[in-house]
Amino acid sequence: MADTASHAHGAPGQGETRRDFLLYATTAVGAVGTAIALWPFIHSMNPAADVLALSSTEVDLSPIAEGQSITVTWRGKPVFIRHRTAREIEEARAADASGLPDPQKDEDRVQKAEWLVLVGVCTHLGCIPLGQKTSEPKGDYNGWFCPCHGSHYDTSGRIRKGPAPANLVVPEYTFLDDNRVRIG
Repeated sequence: MADTASHAHGAPGQGETRRDFLLYATTAVGAVGTAIALWPFIHSMNPAADVLALSSTEVDLSPIAEGQSITVTWRGKPVFIRHRTAREIEEARAADASGLPDPQKDEDRVQKAEWLVLVGVCTHLGCIPLGQKTSEPKGDYNGWFCPCHGSHYDTSGRIRKGPAPANLVVPEYTFLDDNRVRIG
């Protein structure tokens, strides 16, 4: 009888016992149960479908005439897309970048010289600069003008005059082909 009791409960030096099996099985079931219970909480931290849909936007460039600007919305912000003229490109490239408040060359701000893509939010206090419509003032440098505090941006979106500390932001964007761009 003593042999049966020691075999059922295990004695030091013996292999796996029923008690060990029950311990492992209970631990495994507990771990799986905890993971299943936590999954809804972890999944709730993922962005919602409407947020994911706004993470990028595609824009058809073909209807935009040379010299025209449009505004699209990306992540709740206005994005300015300007089909620049040869004169606007020349003005942007002729500026001495080293003398600007936020020195950047035009070539570093565009992927294709004729297309300028910018987040249309003034870097001073978050206003939306004027200059998208032909009837709006474009400032001293033919780009954009923020009337709230007098910031002037050039045809590359660089700050040239006024209190804004930085250039208009260039968002991450990719040309999908000659007539389409994806922002974000």
